[in-house]
Amino acid sequence: QVQLVESGGGLVQAGGSLRLSCAASGRTFSPYAMGWFRQAPGKEREFVAAISWSGDTTYYLNAVKGRFTISRDNAKNTMYLQMNSLKPEDTAVYYCASDPSFNGVRRDPNYWGQGTQVTVSS
Repeated sequence: QVQLVESGGGLVQAGGSLRLSCAASGRTFSPYAMGWFRQAPGKEREFVAAISWSGDTTYYLNAVKGRFTISRDNAKNTMYLQMNSLKPEDTAVYYCASDPSFNGVRRDPNYWGQGTQVTVSS
């Protein structure tokens, strides 16, 4: 089992920045990919970004490319999402996820965090 806890959400004006963190605990000795998803009110949850165990491979939703950067620090068992140039349409609950495989974390992760609210005002 892997436990995931997100932090760093909040209220920010359009054009501003936030950095989300996801701390992993439990069976973190096994290699695993990690990712971020989000769910806006009245919409389905959607994939945002993913990163491989080594950090060498990343993948982004087209709508966030060039604005969001995913990274991880395996020594701290922590993943990050740096969000710049935020837009009102980025408003959502952001979820951290992990899975043994990179493709798995993009499509159907095994483990999920509880989510953190990000609100971007216009």
